[in-house]
Amino acid sequence: MNSKTIISIIGFLLFILGGVSLVLSLIGANLTYLRWLESIPQLLSFAIKILMIVFGIAMVYVSRMGDDE
Repeated sequence: MNSKTIISIIGFLLFILGGVSLVLSLIGANLTYLRWLESIPQLLSFAIKILMIVFGIAMVYVSRMGDDE
């Protein structure tokens, strides 16, 4: 795997984890490995989840742009 593929996978995982975590927090549930986000203030937790989604999309976009091999 080349670096573009790895960056795309990481970006996609960030996007999915942020989105799922955001939706689950709306119904009162949370992901086990992101439980630490619920112990910080709600606004900061919400901002981190949104940033996970935005950075995930940005990583996928940037990895797909540029020179084609």
